[in-house]
Amino acid sequence: MSATTTTAQPLWFLANLARIHASGDETGGSYGVVEITGAPGDMPPLHVHHEDDEAFYVLEGRLRVHVGDSVRDLDAGDFALAPHGIPHVYEVISDTPARWLALSSGGFEEFVREVSVDALEPTLPPTVQGPPPEELGAIAARHGIELLGPPGTRP
Repeated sequence: MSATTTTAQPLWFLANLARIHASGDETGGSYGVVEITGAPGDMPPLHVHHEDDEAFYVLEGRLRVHVGDSVRDLDAGDFALAPHGIPHVYEVISDTPARWLALSSGGFEEFVREVSVDALEPTLPPTVQGPPPEELGAIAARHGIELLGPPGTRP
C-alpha cells in the first residue's frame, strides 16, 4: 500500500455535508474515515452496524451520542465508540453546525458514497438528499447497517 493524499470530494449525505478521507479500498480493508458536518438538531435514524465499529471524534460543535444505554455529550476533542451490534445514534446539540470524524472498522464510507450526491457547493445541503426511506433501509442493509427507527428514536 502506498501513501496517498487527496482533497476529498464534498458530498451531500442525506442532511449532512460529508467528505470521505479514507476508504477500505485505500487501507486494505482496515478502516474508513468520513468527515461529517451536521446542522443543529440533526439526528439520523437509530441504527446498528452488525459488522463494523463506528467511532466519533468531534472537531467542532457538540454531539450527544447514544450507544445502547449510555449517553455522552461530546465537545471538540472528545471521542466516543459505538461497537458493532449495539444500537446507536447521534444528535447535534450545539447552536451551530457540528463537524466530526466518523471512523469505521469496515465499509461505512461505502454506504455514505452510495446514498450521497456530489455537493454543488461545500455547504450543508439545502434539503435532505438521497433515496426515500424504504430504499435507504435496503441500501443500509447491504452495508451491514440495520435502521431501527425513524430520526428522533433513541435506544
